[in-house]
Amino acid sequence: MNFLDLVKKRYSVRSFDQREIEKEKLDYIMECVRLAPSAVNFQPWRFVVISDKETLDAVKSTYKREWIQTAPYIIVACANHDESWHRRSDNKDHADIDVAIAIEHLCLAAAEQELGTCWVCNFDAELCRGVMSLPSNIEPVALIPIGYPADGAEVPEKKRKTMMEITSI
Repeated sequence: MNFLDLVKKRYSVRSFDQREIEKEKLDYIMECVRLAPSAVNFQPWRFVVISDKETLDAVKSTYKREWIQTAPYIIVACANHDESWHRRSDNKDHADIDVAIAIEHLCLAAAEQELGTCWVCNFDAELCRGVMSLPSNIEPVALIPIGYPADGAEVPEKKRKTMMEITSI
């Protein structure tokens, strides 16, 4: 499959099958995450793969949408602000950018492996920090529910701006 086909294949899955993800697939996906680029190659991220019921339920409680209850796994993507690169001219912290790049590597690798994901950013980050006992320099940036899409899961139409709306030459 070429890259454009892979990008077209990925979508936000909001209904999951409960079967386990094979260890080889998770290892492959996390290797793709590990190899993601970052500013000055600082790699200021931590990814926590959660599958045990108690922690999974606690993390799910940080997001109030019902569909997340179907996720058999959640990967919590975190930024380490003590390790991130800061631009000299204005001290801009690139942790969020770096983590976002790695998350998209995760989502595309998962799609290649026939798994579904969804970026979840509208969650209670402070509650998540507490649930996971994260130190103050580690920020939970996004929750990534991951698993096999449920049979008959709705594949939404991709609504995108036109090329002319997003480019300037």
